[in-house]
Amino acid sequence: MAVWALGINHNTAPLDLRGRFAFALDQIAPTLHQLRDSFGLRLGGRPEAAILSTCNRTEIYCAGRQHEIDTTIEWLAHSGGVPADLLRSHSYLLQDAGVARHAFRVASGLDSMVLGEAQILGQLKDAVRVANQAGALGTTLNQLFQRSFAVAKEVRTSTEIGAHSISMSAAAVRLAGQLFEDLGKVKVLFVGAGEMIELAATHFAARSPRGIVVANRTLERGEKLASRFGGEVMRLADLPTRLHEFDVVVSSTASQLPIIGLGAVERALKARKHRPMFMVDLAVPRDIEPEVKALEDVYLYTVDDLAHVVQTGHASRQAAVAQAEAIIDAGVQSFVHWLDQRHSVPLIQQLNQQTDEWRAAELARARKLLAKGEDIDTVLEALSRGLTQKMLHGAMAELRAGDAESRQRASAAVEHFFLRKER
Repeated sequence: MAVWALGINHNTAPLDLRGRFAFALDQIAPTLHQLRDSFGLRLGGRPEAAILSTCNRTEIYCAGRQHEIDTTIEWLAHSGGVPADLLRSHSYLLQDAGVARHAFRVASGLDSMVLGEAQILGQLKDAVRVANQAGALGTTLNQLFQRSFAVAKEVRTSTEIGAHSISMSAAAVRLAGQLFEDLGKVKVLFVGAGEMIELAATHFAARSPRGIVVANRTLERGEKLASRFGGEVMRLADLPTRLHEFDVVVSSTASQLPIIGLGAVERALKARKHRPMFMVDLAVPRDIEPEVKALEDVYLYTVDDLAHVVQTGHASRQAAVAQAEAIIDAGVQSFVHWLDQRHSVPLIQQLNQQTDEWRAAELARARKLLAKGEDIDTVLEALSRGLTQKMLHGAMAELRAGDAESRQRASAAVEHFFLRKER
C-alpha cells in the first residue's frame, strides 16, 4: 500500500486561502465520499481517506495501491475554486514515512501554532472517527492514526512539551487586558457555541467580566453554554442591533461567509461614541469582514495575528521538542516496518492456503488408512513423511536444477530457511 498526504497550514498558506478549504465536522463525511469518487475506477478501487480540518490546517490523508498526489491536488483545488498550481505552491506533499512523521508531529502538538497544545489531538480523533463512520478508513490509515495517538500519549507523558503553552483563548484574554484596564468592567459577546468559543468563554469568565452573552443560531445550545458561566443568550439575528453593547467580541462559527460586516461595526462604534472595541475572529473562513481592522477604534485579531503571542515560552521548550522528536523517530520506524510487512501479506496468505491443502490431503489419507485397520504408528509415519515430502518438494527440485546459478540461489535459501540455528 502507498500512503500520501496533502496539506496546507498556518506556515504555508495565508488565512483567506485556508478559509477556502475549511470543512466543518458535519461536512467531512460527504466530502470524503466526493474525494474518493474522484479517483474513478482506474485504481481498481477507491483509496482510504481521512480529512483533518481546523482553523490552522486542512490535511488529506490517503492510502491506496499507488501514490496519487496529483489527483488529490486537483480535487482539493477544484473544491476550493483555485488553480491547482496556486494550491500546490502553498501546500506540502508527503509520502509513506513522511506522512507518518507529519501525522505523529501533528498529534503531539509539535506542528501547531501553539507548540504543545493538546486541542489538536482531540480534533484529529474526531476526524478519524468521522472517516471511520463514513467507511473511508481501512487497515493502513487506521494503523497510521492509532499509532499517532500512541506516540502523542508517550510524548505527553514522557516530555514537558505542553508546559507553559499559551492557548489562543488565553492569548486573547491577555491582549484584551492590555486594552482594558479592568476586565471586570467589560461586557463580552461570544458568537457561536462550539469548542473554540467554549474555551474562550472559560478563560474570559475567569476574569469575572461585567457580563457574558452568547449569540448562536441554535438558542438551545447557546443557552447551555451561557448557563455554565452565568451569562445570557441572544438570537444571532439580533447581533447587528445589539453589537454596540459589547466591549469584547469573540467569534467562531462554521459560517462560510462573514456574519459581522463593516457597516454593522461602524454603526456600533457610532452608538458607543467611539469607545474602543476588542474583537477576536477565531473562525476559518472569517466571521468578521477583514475591512473592520482598518477602523480606528477597533482592535481586531485573527488566528494568525495571535501567532506572536502564543509563541511565548517557545525557547524554553526546545529541549522537550528534541526529546519528543526522538519518540516520533521510533514511531516512524515502527510504522514503516509494519508497512513493509504488508507487502508480504498476499504471499503469506497463499503459503498458508497451500500448507492447509497439504495438511488436509494427508489427514484424509491417514483417516482412510485408519478406517482400513492400519496400525496407528504406521499411519502416523506415513502422515509425517507425506507432509515432509510435500513441503520439501519445491526446494529439492530447485537443488537438482541444471542451471548452476539457480542451484546456488536455492542452496542459499535452503540454508537460510531450513538449516539455520534458532535465533
